[in-house]
Amino acid sequence: MAKIVTMGEIMLRLSTPGYNRFVQSDSFDVCYGGGEANVALSLANFNHEAYFVSKLPAHEIGQCAVNSLRKFGVKTDYIARGGDRVGVYFLETGASMRPSKVIYDRAHSAIAEAEVSDFDFDKIFENADWFHFTGITPALGKKAQALIEAALAAAKRHGVTVSVDLNYRKKLWTPEEAVACMTKLMKYVDVCIGNEEDAEKCLGFKPGKTDVTSGALEMEGYKDIFRRMKETFGFRYIATSLRESFSASDNGWSALAYDGKEFYRSRRYDVRIVDRVGGGDSFSAGFIHGLLTYKDFKKALEFAVAASALKHTIPGDVNLVSAAEAEALMQGDGSGRVQR
Repeated sequence: MAKIVTMGEIMLRLSTPGYNRFVQSDSFDVCYGGGEANVALSLANFNHEAYFVSKLPAHEIGQCAVNSLRKFGVKTDYIARGGDRVGVYFLETGASMRPSKVIYDRAHSAIAEAEVSDFDFDKIFENADWFHFTGITPALGKKAQALIEAALAAAKRHGVTVSVDLNYRKKLWTPEEAVACMTKLMKYVDVCIGNEEDAEKCLGFKPGKTDVTSGALEMEGYKDIFRRMKETFGFRYIATSLRESFSASDNGWSALAYDGKEFYRSRRYDVRIVDRVGGGDSFSAGFIHGLLTYKDFKKALEFAVAASALKHTIPGDVNLVSAAEAEALMQGDGSGRVQR
């Protein structure tokens, strides 16, 4: 299996029990997650040599975050220790027509304050096959942007394939800030993942008629943007998950990919949601695994969609399914029957 490196922030997630609202909760459920950490954990579940790179405080809460990765096989050798804070986010899980809500408390977290000198990127990328990052990390500030660019430059020195999930977060930066930063980083990227909103807010490509809020999909809008992204940045593959939001509880789930010659739309799943947080991360991990395993971008996309559909049935940030489980669904076993 491949050596895969991801880099970003892992946060303490405090979520209300069940479907409770913030105002009615006297306790929170605890887990740890974050875009790049979630991808690393999924890839470890698929039996890759997955490394997560970050900076975490040396105190016990920082160690809890490290332990949450180690227990699922993610390698933490390159996590720097120091700083004062683990970022926190609060989650209220929605149902039916009531949406989920996220409140961040992540300012001045250890990774946001980290320096390039905290990491030996040439050592980190020695013998690596793949590097994955998201648009969330550079949104944390100038220091994080410098970290990502240094990591990308080192990855390219070592001949590593690079993927990005554009992942625009309006609570972290403006579209103007995102475009100014992200367009400079795209010269390092081989595989780009993101929906029409991400393409507009991170790269400046105005979307077609798709409404990402309602989930109304317009394929020609995606295809036009993918063509322009390919022409501008020369990506090897471009992919996006396609979410049809009928309610907070029920979604349609599929994906679209482009290899510069052909567009391919995956099988579609009707998903009854247990927890949608991390769904996009599970798609990214599935697409990376698929490209490394099958060498056929269509089959890779089908694996990614199956794996990420399953993630929506699992509480927490991370996708705790095996490659065999995703492949079984990909091949048509979506009955949900008890396995004895």
